[in-house]
Amino acid sequence: MAPLLLQLAGLGAALLASALILISFVAFITATEMPDLHRHEQEKFFLNARGQKETLPSIWDSPTKQLSVVVPSYNEEKRLPVMMDEALSYLEKRQKQDPTFTYEVIVVDDGSKDQTSEVAFKYCQKYGSDKVRVITLVKNRGKGGAIRMGIFSSRGEKILMADADGATKFPDVEKLEKGLNDLQPWPGQMAIACGSRAHLEKESIAQRSYFRTLLMYGFHFLVWFLCVKGIRDTQCGFKLLTREAASRTFSSLHIERWRYEPACQHSQNLWRKGESHLDFSESSHLQPTCTPTCRRHLRL
Repeated sequence: MAPLLLQLAGLGAALLASALILISFVAFITATEMPDLHRHEQEKFFLNARGQKETLPSIWDSPTKQLSVVVPSYNEEKRLPVMMDEALSYLEKRQKQDPTFTYEVIVVDDGSKDQTSEVAFKYCQKYGSDKVRVITLVKNRGKGGAIRMGIFSSRGEKILMADADGATKFPDVEKLEKGLNDLQPWPGQMAIACGSRAHLEKESIAQRSYFRTLLMYGFHFLVWFLCVKGIRDTQCGFKLLTREAASRTFSSLHIERWRYEPACQHSQNLWRKGESHLDFSESSHLQPTCTPTCRRHLRL
């Protein structure tokens, strides 16, 4: 009986791997053209704290902030306040300790059907539109597309991508900053630090079904084989980029939806990459990955 079960498991794994390879091939051939980067007229503006329209800046302008935080949000009216409270509490405390530190938080509402924009705008009214801005997209573009729109409207020397679910402890941005700084000099100012949960893999496997574990390993293999060989966790939403890295990465991004992250990191294969650990919670354990032309493993 045992040999038969092993054969069936092997056959299932082979079929699953074949299906994943086919899906990846279809995704590859359908992502050869750049997505439409058209910005609707109302997406060129944001509302200040008084409710008046102001023109959004451009990633191609000179930076005027030290840190931009881009938060892609889709139907996040319930989870967004928890993340925003923690992030803004940390950022305000840091600014009081160091008055030279400047920041902005950009919430990108990706065509939500709930009150995400209204919830986010309350923080704009509380902290001012110089610190909190809300971009409301006319239609849903996908997470990659929402992040792109936020990055293209940012003013920071460094740009942090953070998920609206608050899965990452926001103060862990300091670990990403340290990882980024440790990789200097940055060739062409190109550097990225990414969150990673790879150190929690054994724990997560113990809690998952065999089928989900099989899917996980299949996806990891395809990402490793087709896209990124130096990064164990490409899917974590906590990433810190230099302004130059952000502009180049998202200007050449061909995919805006769920598989945009491996595509991003594939475009960064000539840069430095590495990983370091953070705390993350299922939506608080997580890890950072760093990227300026040779790969290196960081343990922070």
